[in-house]
Amino acid sequence: MEVLKEKVEEEEEAEREEAAERGEKMMRPVEMRREEPPMTQEMLRDLEKKLSEIEIVIPEQPSIITKDTFDISKLPLSYQSNTLKEEHLLQVADNFARQYSHLCPDRVPLFLHPLNECEVPKFVSTTIRPTLMPYPELYNWDSCAQFVSDFLSMVPLPDPLQPPSYLYSPTTVLTHQKGNCFDFSTLLCSLLLGAGYDAYCVNGYGSQDLCQMDLTRDVCPLTMKHKEVVQEEEKVPPKKYAIKPPRDLSSRFEQEQEMKKQQEIKVEEEKRRKEEEQRLLEVEKAKIDPLHGLRVHAWVLVLSGKREVPESFFIDPFTGRSYSTRDDHFLGIESLWNQKNYWINMQDCWHGCKDLVFDLGDPVRWEYLLLGTDKAHLSVAEDEEDGMNDDEDVENLGKEDEDKSFDMPSSWVEKIEISPEVFETRCPNGKRVIQYKKAKLEKWAPYLNSNGLMCRLTTYEDLECTKTLEIKEWYQNREDMLELKHINKSTGLNIDYFKPGHPQALRVHSYKSMQPEMDRVMEFYETARVDGLIKREETPKTMTEYYQGRTDFLSYRHVDFGDRVKKLALNSAESNPRPMVKITERFSRNPEKPADEDVAERVFLTPEERIQVRYHCWDDRITASKREFLRRAEVDSKGNKIIMTPDMCISFEVEPTEHTKKLLYQYEAMMKLKNEEKLSRHQAWESELEVLEILKLREEEEEVHALTISIYDTKRNEKSKEYREAMERVMHEEHLRQVEAQLDYLAPFLAQLPPGEKLTRWQAMRVKDECLSDFKQRLIDKANLIQARFEKETQELQKKQQWYQENQVTLTAEDEDWYLSYCSQAMFRIRILEQRLNRHKELAPLKYLALEEKLHKDPRLVEFLKVFV
Repeated sequence: MEVLKEKVEEEEEAEREEAAERGEKMMRPVEMRREEPPMTQEMLRDLEKKLSEIEIVIPEQPSIITKDTFDISKLPLSYQSNTLKEEHLLQVADNFARQYSHLCPDRVPLFLHPLNECEVPKFVSTTIRPTLMPYPELYNWDSCAQFVSDFLSMVPLPDPLQPPSYLYSPTTVLTHQKGNCFDFSTLLCSLLLGAGYDAYCVNGYGSQDLCQMDLTRDVCPLTMKHKEVVQEEEKVPPKKYAIKPPRDLSSRFEQEQEMKKQQEIKVEEEKRRKEEEQRLLEVEKAKIDPLHGLRVHAWVLVLSGKREVPESFFIDPFTGRSYSTRDDHFLGIESLWNQKNYWINMQDCWHGCKDLVFDLGDPVRWEYLLLGTDKAHLSVAEDEEDGMNDDEDVENLGKEDEDKSFDMPSSWVEKIEISPEVFETRCPNGKRVIQYKKAKLEKWAPYLNSNGLMCRLTTYEDLECTKTLEIKEWYQNREDMLELKHINKSTGLNIDYFKPGHPQALRVHSYKSMQPEMDRVMEFYETARVDGLIKREETPKTMTEYYQGRTDFLSYRHVDFGDRVKKLALNSAESNPRPMVKITERFSRNPEKPADEDVAERVFLTPEERIQVRYHCWDDRITASKREFLRRAEVDSKGNKIIMTPDMCISFEVEPTEHTKKLLYQYEAMMKLKNEEKLSRHQAWESELEVLEILKLREEEEEVHALTISIYDTKRNEKSKEYREAMERVMHEEHLRQVEAQLDYLAPFLAQLPPGEKLTRWQAMRVKDECLSDFKQRLIDKANLIQARFEKETQELQKKQQWYQENQVTLTAEDEDWYLSYCSQAMFRIRILEQRLNRHKELAPLKYLALEEKLHKDPRLVEFLKVFV
């Protein structure tokens, strides 16, 4: 055969050379074979026939978790084999599948008993292990679904058109933190069933985005703004003698023009929005999925009834999001199952899952595998003329059902356990990135980032995610109690949100720059402050403060600043404060004072030396009393006191009285206002200093960003860890002392004597001497060992010092640092060995004497050694 093949190749090569010399095209192989001898053609046909008989088997795509990643021998026996009841169940399932394929030949095969990690066929219902986890976060369906979504990594199905041939146990999936949609659904269904939900695993068909976990067309849930319910205020019926509101003197024409302008702007924005939506729809239509309606997917169905679930819904295990049973992402259902039974959907899915009725007790819509399910069957219509009510028929029917009934075996999966460390880590490797439409969501495990960052949401202006619009960052375990940081890239505005517990009781801090005397807003927890400050707004020229719950009823303070006077000294805010031009303060109503004596607002005009005061208005009045004081110096240029004159106080009183007209009353009121003005100026200055202190504190906090660690977190809390290690060390030493006390120091020497013979005096002396001699030698050997280690460390240190003296000129900075570190460690070891040797020399004689005393008191030797004491 080989010779014939070489001969054919030589003939073809010769013909090619002849065709090249004549300049003709080379003939095709078919034409060449036509001119070959019949014998050659027969041999070639025989060769082609034999080659066609050689077939290669393409290996099946490996499973998600390969056997190399775990040891099958360490798995429990229930993973590696089936019980008799499980084997019986597999036979029942195979019989059911044959009947189903015969009755419904156009339906796909059922997903009944895939292989597990040990390549043992297991029924899908027995793979579910209902488990209630000891974490409160996993008691509700939403947090439980989010945990499964974050904890596992998605792996696509080997064949998107068929269910997988392997279905691993939830414990194996948790160990490797990855799986396909069926693994996700099995784990999530196990947790939901343990939490008390009526949950089912569903085998069906989904959209391409759902099967591939593509969220680039979905809006991030964190970007959706919740609709605020606006409560309509009840309109108070107008009073008959109420004051008419002032006439509206604004131009109606200008209002109409403004409304038209706003309407045109809204129409233009709506037009642009519709054009953008149309463009996106065209782009999405261009990407038509050729496998639409054929992609296999698995998800979880939660039926209403248990855990106060009002309406049935779907849960996508990949994203942890809930969907309505009429959602367009779910295109059909083949079957569903829980830990008790298996149901086949007999309804039409032409319109997806919109028209499906999830009444599992209806055998017309849902064909079940096993009898005895907890779902109630539809009642059969009773007919008086029918003989179905006879006692005999009922008994026979009951016996027949008992014979056919078969209970689902218990789950072969071990109990699902999640350690606190693994539960805290959540995401694989502690990080997870999800891409949404015009947004990117990043998640981290606690304490993974040194600044306590847990989650970051980046919003973009375009679909390509190139222009950043805003960034939101969520933090945990921060000492400064920072909870959320909102950064708007378009406006440059930064907003920091704090939890209760900040040293300055800060709640919200809005700013564009951390430099002082810039635009910023600070909100505080008023219950944590003595002064009741709620909010402070600051601009380069003003500062406004809002108060609540103060004893002096102050609710508002506004300070206007002038230009700072330039000084040659340090131009800091503390040494050169801004001059205060105007201070406005407002007060709430004090019910203990009359309205015409209770100040509502006072204004201190420093450059004009005026004080304006407005009092509260009585409930049955339409105006309030006012006063204006012209503040002058208390003494003139000659040092004489200035007497209060009527022109220094301009007042308007609703109900004037005699004592308010007196100059003494006005003088006392003006002097009181002067003192209060000094106090207000001082408080405003303190507010400025507090702003500087807060800004300095925030800069330090952002630079250090220290994290808090719970006292119960023994792995991260250093103090708790040191205390635990010290306690363990003490317990270990105590254990060693107990073990040493239990040791028989005479056993090795008594074993050398003939067994069964009574100990003589000479043998007792010999045992005692040998024991003391052996202990003495051990003490000497230990001292020699310490001495040898000491000398070895000293010699190595001398060698390193000699090497350093020889190469000192050519050494780099890193080599010098390494040499200094080595010398430090070597000297530490030498000092320790020296201390151990000295301590051993001190304790060795004491130990020897202690052993000798023990030997004299030993009950086995005491009667023989009394004579020699």
